Amino acid sequence: MSEPAATATENRACFELRGASQTLTVMELHHFDPDALERDLRDKIRQAPNFFRDLPLVIGLDHYEGNAADLDFFQLIGICRTHSIQVLGVRGGDDDIRRLARNAALAWLPGGQASAPRPVPDPEQDTAENTEEGAPAITSTGAGRLVKQPVRSGQQVYAPEGDLIIMAPVGAGAEVLAAGHIHIYGPLRGRALAGVHGDTSASIFCQSLEAELVSVAGHYKISEDLQGDDWRTPARIRLEGDVLTVDPLTR
Repeated sequence: MSEPAATATENRACFELRGASQTLTVMELHHFDPDALERDLRDKIRQAPNFFRDLPLVIGLDHYEGNAADLDFFQLIGICRTHSIQVLGVRGGDDDIRRLARNAALAWLPGGQASAPRPVPDPEQDTAENTEEGAPAITSTGAGRLVKQPVRSGQQVYAPEGDLIIMAPVGAGAEVLAAGHIHIYGPLRGRALAGVHGDTSASIFCQSLEAELVSVAGHYKISEDLQGDDWRTPARIRLEGDVLTVDPLTR
């Protein structure tokens, strides 16, 4: 290397800091039970195994109901790593939580919400509970499910059999899952996972593709992969072989 080139290299900073926006998955922990956590996590991964592989995860403690002394972050990290999930940090909690997170070499982030998000009601509950203000009412349609209200951040709707039809927007931070197809008559800004039991013929249909993540039978794409010609347009997401493809839909 010539002397001027070497000097230029030596004078150039070896890094620069930039602000970035990155979608992260948050596991909102209500209480810490290692056996239950392992079981529930295994059930979730079974729905979309590829999505969870090397998934960066933040542990949310805004709504944690237990004591700080009950938390074992080392054990929690170990359970997640068993399933190739990488825990990056902790969000929320008091000073004791912050200290425990630091001892486990986890980043600590301030709490994200002042109050708990409204849960999506179980379709088996009575009508009065299903029509609670702010929660989407769910109607069973044969083997599928029909939602007529917006699905908001922090809410999840799951159709374990058949298709899921949503007659309203799916907001950022919301998650919708179905064994079959997912039809969204509005913008998709959250996450949609179709064919969660392995149905490779399943598709996701939406009137405006603005998703954080889409998945069909475990094959997924995140927001950065979707922001092409079909972004913010009506779209169908489907599998072609082992490749997740996005097709435009005519209005």
